[in-house]
Amino acid sequence: MHCKGSEAGFSLAETLVATALLATAIVTSAQMFVLAARSNIASQRTSFTTTLAEEKMEQLRALAWGFDEIGLPINDYTSNTAVDPPEAEGGTGLSQSPESALAANTDGYVDYLDRFGNSLGGGTAVPADTVYVRRWSIEPLPTNPNNTLIFQILVFSLGDRISDGDGPVLDRVRDEARLVSVKTRKSR
Repeated sequence: MHCKGSEAGFSLAETLVATALLATAIVTSAQMFVLAARSNIASQRTSFTTTLAEEKMEQLRALAWGFDEIGLPINDYTSNTAVDPPEAEGGTGLSQSPESALAANTDGYVDYLDRFGNSLGGGTAVPADTVYVRRWSIEPLPTNPNNTLIFQILVFSLGDRISDGDGPVLDRVRDEARLVSVKTRKSR
């Protein structure tokens, strides 16, 4: 005896529902892959600008700022850190920067980098192959101005921060890096 209701298999409606569910899952997965790829690219750019900021921070922290054997201050106010490798003369060294050094390209407190992070030099004119701009400021600590300096480093992609101004740089643009550090004189 054979019953018609017990035949195995899928009806057309069941097949269409299963196909629709599968298509929805594939589209959702594809969107997640695109979002993950974009996130990875943004993370890579942010990591690269952070590395460029760390390089400048190390360069500034390596400049002489301490005391000699008899207790007199040692200051490096002449090293040119806007070129790579840094030069012993012709720059601003650890001199106090203008207030607008982070907001505008200020000679002695900016350098330009190509897409690989290679230095293209400093100055106010942006070289043709510039991809990243690296600005820094140096300020004395208000409570100990003769012995402690505050370093601030800002690195961003050239196209991300178009307008320069005289005020503080408060707005953050994508993929930029900002670092702050303090350097205090130490006796030898």
